[in-house]
Amino acid sequence: MTIRANYEIAKKEYEKWGINVDEVLEQLKNVPISIHCWQGDDVAGFEVNKGELSGGIDVTGNYPGKATTPQELRADLEKALSLIPGKHRVNLHAIYAETNGEVVERDQLEPKHFENWVKWAKDQGLGLDFNPTLFSHEKAADGLTLSHPDEQIREFWINHCIASRKIGEYFGKELGTASLTNIWIPDGYKDVPSDRLTPRQRLKESLDKIFEEEINEDYNLDAVESKLFGIGSESYVVGSHEFYLGYALKNNKLCLLDTGHFHPTETVSNKISSMLLYSDKLALHVSRPVRWDSDHVVTLDDELREIGLEIVRNNALDKVMIGLDFFDASINRIAAWTIGTRNMIKSLLYAMLVPNEHLKQLQEDGNFTERLALIEEFKTYPFGAIWDYYCKKMDVPVKETWLEEVKQYEQDVLAKRYSVLA
Repeated sequence: MTIRANYEIAKKEYEKWGINVDEVLEQLKNVPISIHCWQGDDVAGFEVNKGELSGGIDVTGNYPGKATTPQELRADLEKALSLIPGKHRVNLHAIYAETNGEVVERDQLEPKHFENWVKWAKDQGLGLDFNPTLFSHEKAADGLTLSHPDEQIREFWINHCIASRKIGEYFGKELGTASLTNIWIPDGYKDVPSDRLTPRQRLKESLDKIFEEEINEDYNLDAVESKLFGIGSESYVVGSHEFYLGYALKNNKLCLLDTGHFHPTETVSNKISSMLLYSDKLALHVSRPVRWDSDHVVTLDDELREIGLEIVRNNALDKVMIGLDFFDASINRIAAWTIGTRNMIKSLLYAMLVPNEHLKQLQEDGNFTERLALIEEFKTYPFGAIWDYYCKKMDVPVKETWLEEVKQYEQDVLAKRYSVLA
């Protein structure tokens, strides 16, 4: 049977529950995912005075062919985007600046250092998001940045974050879509601290200075990202969930939840509805932790499906800014982007094909038997046929056929990179 025929049969199954599948697909294609550039080069960046990866971040594996120049990274992103349905965004870190061989300290970065990224984004019809990079630097070597007891070091990182907000504003003005500029810092202690309060006071004061200048939210949205533990900060992280949640609510900033930044028994999906009661918008970095914040490629597991359901059934597709954050150097990096992003979109589609209003009413009525039965039955509804048709409609490969394109790209492009290095 053809993809279209399978779609028509599957559509009837969902229509029995009042779900207009054609409308669902029209809605889905307008939901952007912010795809992180750092999967393509193992979080290396392009600084002239590049340092070792630090800040509790580790990229494992040595799969050949990683991008080593901005041109290679953009080409790899283009290839991945050609395999992913919909129109999306690209998320940059400050270390992806292009300075033409000149050493430019991070607190001196300007929009001009990202002009090539903006030109490329315009050509591709993409939005850009941004992050100051507060790791992999000599001034972050002891694991402290915005909360550092040394005022000069704090000032350096404050100025870097101010510069980053201006770069985000530049992206928004040039591309006609607001950039999300997100601040994450690695600050914390390996062992139990004797003073938790003072570093947090310094962090609050640093953030206040960073956000002193008002920037039009049509161009730039500010977010702060929490973490509960990390490698080298197992006992105490300055920017905890409670710290940033309070700061974001009080100062009208977005709180960004990274799915790898919580204890193993916590789920981000369970936090979304609570936060939407008090915030107009929130942001996500979706990854897959395995034992710790290991940033594995996103799979269509129970938690990802639940995240999609929480966004969709709470009518929050325009309130939750969805970004990805994983980096796996043990597999083909373009495949990693493709697998993870397609899975994020699948989770949203799955949620949009569930009779959420009916299930809500069953819960209100106390009919938990029927609620559970239907939730389980919908897991085997013909969702795959709808996904296949959506991919065909959006002119991207259907099912696993995208793998052939990745293999060909590896042969034609990536192999030449590692043969040169060899």
